[in-house]
Amino acid sequence: MINTITGMKIDIHRKKFVLANKTGGMSGPAIKPIAVRMVYQTAQAVKIPIIGMGGIGSAEDAVEFLLAGASAVAVGAMNFVNPYSTIEVVEGIEAYMEQYGIEKVTDLIGAVEA
Repeated sequence: MINTITGMKIDIHRKKFVLANKTGGMSGPAIKPIAVRMVYQTAQAVKIPIIGMGGIGSAEDAVEFLLAGASAVAVGAMNFVNPYSTIEVVEGIEAYMEQYGIEKVTDLIGAVEA
């Protein structure tokens, strides 16, 4: 969850849609708060693995998704900005776990305190 949400852009000078299909997928950091909420709400409703994505650009972002209930996370748009972002996210999660004495990544899943 969630990858992209539908967005729209209008050229105010030409009074026309910027995209040929009028709408397109919006992704990256702008949708992260929506994605985290959706992961949390879904994790409360179902007992199946959830892959969290949508705005993950750092280890902190990935840990937030895990705490909200994601069983795994995926880095998408940030790979276009920084091709090493996925490696940096993995290394950052490891550093977070070491800092807080967490042995297994599964101990993070859904561990947000209400």
